[in-house]
Amino acid sequence: MAAVQEMYRNIPPVTRTWATLAAVTTGAAQLGMISPFTLYFNWNLIMRGEVWRLITPFVYFASAGPLDMLLHLYFLIRYCRTLEEFHYAGRVADMLYMILFGAVCMIAAAPFLGLLFLGDSLSFMTVYVWARRNEHVHMNLFGLMPFTAPYLPWILLAFSFVMGHSPIPDLVGIVVGHLYYYFVDIYPATSGRHLLATPHFLRVLCGDIRAQPPAPAPVAGNNPDAPPARPGGFAFGADE
Repeated sequence: MAAVQEMYRNIPPVTRTWATLAAVTTGAAQLGMISPFTLYFNWNLIMRGEVWRLITPFVYFASAGPLDMLLHLYFLIRYCRTLEEFHYAGRVADMLYMILFGAVCMIAAAPFLGLLFLGDSLSFMTVYVWARRNEHVHMNLFGLMPFTAPYLPWILLAFSFVMGHSPIPDLVGIVVGHLYYYFVDIYPATSGRHLLATPHFLRVLCGDIRAQPPAPAPVAGNNPDAPPARPGGFAFGADE
């Protein structure tokens, strides 16, 4: 038991929180303790006060059957964790911002695509981002077909389609994942501009940086050679 607890504690915080909520929510629904009808995404019900539906569609993974549930939970644990441990080590806010960006995009797209549950799409987004950031990693399918990591999302998409599942949730994950990858990795490298920088307040909230009190303004006359103080401000989204 101690080994299991230690293994659980070693999972980085964003992945651990998401995986825990997914396991509890999906498990409770499978055991009949809660109904999936209380979890699915519906704007009309959200506007009537059922605001939990902004979160629960991302933590229920059994909408397409048990095999698909296990597959996407595996994606969450493996690829989301790997991203957080290696690409976002010590940057909880950046990792959380990626998840929030994906969630907002998927919530915006869900009414037009008829998606009721979004956990599969969000976990697939992490697969896509991981694959693009590990272009030279060599993999193989069942030990038979070698390929490099960027092909992984497309192979998994084809596998899901062959199994009879709708490709739409995984395609949404790919599209949103590419949007994030483009605005965070590609566009800043070519333009020098960061349009999707993590907000300053989120960095402070997650403890990535400490909130610094503003320096006291110099008293007039104490240092006549000092330049005039610049006006302060809040650099929303600026890199630290």
